[in-house]
Amino acid sequence: MKNTTKIRKAVFPVAGFGTRFLPATKAMPKELLPILDKPLIQYAVEEAIEAGIETLIFITGKNKRAIEDHFDSDYEMEMLLVSKGLKEKAELLQNIIPKHVQCIFVRQHQQLGLGHAILCAERVVGEDPFAVLLADDFLINNGTSVVKNLIKGYNSSGKNQLSVMEVNGPDISKYGVVKPGTEPGLVSGLVEKPKFGEAPSNVASIGRYILTPDVFNILHSQSKGLDGEIQLADTINVLASMGCVEAIKLNGMRFDCGSMHGYIDAIFHEAKRVGIKV
Repeated sequence: MKNTTKIRKAVFPVAGFGTRFLPATKAMPKELLPILDKPLIQYAVEEAIEAGIETLIFITGKNKRAIEDHFDSDYEMEMLLVSKGLKEKAELLQNIIPKHVQCIFVRQHQQLGLGHAILCAERVVGEDPFAVLLADDFLINNGTSVVKNLIKGYNSSGKNQLSVMEVNGPDISKYGVVKPGTEPGLVSGLVEKPKFGEAPSNVASIGRYILTPDVFNILHSQSKGLDGEIQLADTINVLASMGCVEAIKLNGMRFDCGSMHGYIDAIFHEAKRVGIKV
């Protein structure tokens, strides 16, 4: 069923500790680790804004104030740059967040999983469908952005949308894995981090979603799952069993910047793209 509800809100779960990057992340959020001259979170924010998102909801935690500072205006720095003849740099700061876009910051007081982080956004999201972007997933698109494609899928069917990619071999156990439905693109289930050899497919869910507000009712009653956390994958599995979830394959490349290898690979890729010799 075609849906005409416009998706204008996006949730960014950024409360994680970033333990794999300690001691660098002891005082600096991992989401502000740079890919060349731009922090990870800004790439995800730009993807959302380019797709038509107007309200950015950041689910933050302790020691994450720097993310708020990054997206806030800095009039003194802008004036200093202008006074030194660096007008282009000043405009670069001014344009990080366009004037028509609003940033909202919500504190997640306990690290209880991705599902719990999404639940923290309920009051701000309300009854609207919304996007979710995980900044750890640095995506290179071949054409239309991932979020735009997911919104297009939602507008066509009104169903929850997952961005997915093929993962072959033991690494499939690191992901939420899709159980294919009876029709192309339809998802009948989602299994969080199955053992290698027990995965229902080689199609893995990655860090971009379009979700309907139905997720909140399920999250409220959901028991803790893997690792004692409230897993978003378990909620999506319930929705999938009801025929309410579709998957769209990634048309591009993904770098897992939650890992050191993925982060370094992303830097090398971007350096090569802009002509920096490394």
